[in-house]
Parts: sequence; structure tokens; C-alpha cells
Amino acid sequence: MNIKIFIPLFGEEVAPRFDLATEVLLAECAEDGTISSERLLMLPNPSAERLCHMILSESVDTVICGGIEQEFYDYLTWKQVKVVDNIIGASRSAIERFAKGRLEPGDILERRR
Repeated sequence: MNIKIFIPLFGEEVAPRFDLATEVLLAECAEDGTISSERLLMLPNPSAERLCHMILSESVDTVICGGIEQEFYDYLTWKQVKVVDNIIGASRSAIERFAKGRLEPGDILERRR
């Protein structure tokens, strides 16, 4: 079974704030840790509510993000979505560490150069 991962972006980095992202990376990770697909989604303007709607409509399993307001964190976890927050660094590094089971809230990852 694949796991759907949702990462709000700022360029190629995990967005520092969930509610200000206008780009999102939606990836699927297989049980063996390989990334089976990736899609880049764009929003016309930042909206935490719209991001939450996308997460639920895309049946996302895990959100990897920077800072997120408690209200949205609570809402997503109530809807059975795992949230790995306070992540700083490159989205690619976040996906790779998550796929290996080594991503924890608050991790500071390698930045893209």
C-alpha cells in the first residue's frame, strides 16, 4: 500500500509556514521506501483552509510541513492525517527521510544549494 505525502513548498524547500504556501508537492511512497509518483500542485493564493481541503480530497496520509497553527494541526489529526511539523530544509530530503522512517517533528534537514 502506498502512502500519500503532502508537502507545502517554498521553492524546493519545505514552506516555513503551512498557511502561506501556494505550491504543494504530492508524492506517493511505497512500503519499501521508494517514491512511486510525484505531482506539483499550485494554488492561486495562500489559504490554510484550501490546503486542508486538498489534503482531505486527495486522501493524504501524511503532511510534512514547517510551522502550522494549532487549529489546523488539530483538525488534520482529528481527520486521521499524520502531521510531521516544524521541518526545515529541502523537500527532497524530507521525502527521503520519511520514506526511510527517519523523519521526526523538528528535524533540520540538508538545504538545497
